[in-house]
Amino acid sequence: MEKIRIGVVGVGRGSTMMRYCNQAQDAELVAVCDSWAEGLQNKKHELGEKVACYTDFEEFLKHDMDAVVLANYANEHVPLALRVLESGRHVISEVLPCQTLKEAVELIETVERTGKIYAYAENYCFMAAPREMRTLYRAGKLGNFEYGEGEYMHNCESEWYRLTRANKEHWRNRMYANFYCTHSIGPLLHITGLRPVSVTGFELPFNARMGRMGAMGGSAAVEMITLENGAAIKSLHGVGCSKNSVWYSIYGSLGRVESSREDAEYGGASRIFTNLDRYEGENFSRPQTYCPGADEPSPTEGWGHGGSDYYTMHNFIDRISGNENAEIIGVYEAMDMFLPGMFAYRSVLAGGIPMRIPNLRNAAERDAWRNDTWCTDPAVAGEQLVPSYSKGNPDISDEVYQKLTEQQKKK
Repeated sequence: MEKIRIGVVGVGRGSTMMRYCNQAQDAELVAVCDSWAEGLQNKKHELGEKVACYTDFEEFLKHDMDAVVLANYANEHVPLALRVLESGRHVISEVLPCQTLKEAVELIETVERTGKIYAYAENYCFMAAPREMRTLYRAGKLGNFEYGEGEYMHNCESEWYRLTRANKEHWRNRMYANFYCTHSIGPLLHITGLRPVSVTGFELPFNARMGRMGAMGGSAAVEMITLENGAAIKSLHGVGCSKNSVWYSIYGSLGRVESSREDAEYGGASRIFTNLDRYEGENFSRPQTYCPGADEPSPTEGWGHGGSDYYTMHNFIDRISGNENAEIIGVYEAMDMFLPGMFAYRSVLAGGIPMRIPNLRNAAERDAWRNDTWCTDPAVAGEQLVPSYSKGNPDISDEVYQKLTEQQKKK
């Protein structure tokens, strides 16, 4: 078997993808790139001389490779993705797929023009419970989809200094509450295959925890999303909450299926609860629970995020190798997962009115957004800059970041 030669941008999150390449029979890690010189040097010692290391992306791009993993900052994926695709390589992008609608249009049209494979690494879609929910739904066991809920609540206070390197201008500190939305929305859309058409957004208040972290947005966010079939989903996510929760629930005309909550001590997203009827109106089913695949040998054992990190890379490599049925999340579906969060914050800023979500599959809809740089990043937004918090960016003392810097040094 000829191995797919992989380059990875980002030595932090990218380490998981490097590990896959070093263990898999179908992939080979050939190059790594990161502008963080210290982190790159540490990774070089770990990987050895067989893997080339670059601090300059343009030099990295000259390396002989078939595909690139983008695990750099979440607001900087598209500029690199465009360069990789134009160079004739395939791309798998970590979350998020883009920062602005201008980038969304550019990415879609570059994928279409080059014909190269783009995969979005929304790994939460591949946790055991959402995977099983998708299998049951696609087999007709739930009937027609009527309602769903997804949660990704992550108390990040204890690790924020590491995630942001105590940098006030880090994207995580500047993101609006609805921004990091695809862990909660993505699995529901991947299960159903339905497109979101409108959204109403809600922002939870900036709180003391966010202040201690040095993050400027609301503590969490809610999206109420209408799908193309008229069904609705609720998405809840945030980094400034008190407790963690990864949880999914879907209702169909034949009953309900849901995962266990992350902290419920029942296996979290590895366990599923079902309450399904044989036909609509029966209403005599008995609830059941099980851990999908628990009694079978699994290649995902030992992989992060409930084994889902394995599937994003494995399926990407499988698709490059010629398997058209390999389950990847393409560029259109990636935008379906991201745009509800963006338009939810537009809803918040507009006083909570519903917002239509554009269908960027349609070329005719793209022109309205082709030059839209609306975001919270001053380096990108220009005159379309919006605050990270709907009531205006909170005034966070420099002492907060100094304290986080000292915390980082101690580690």
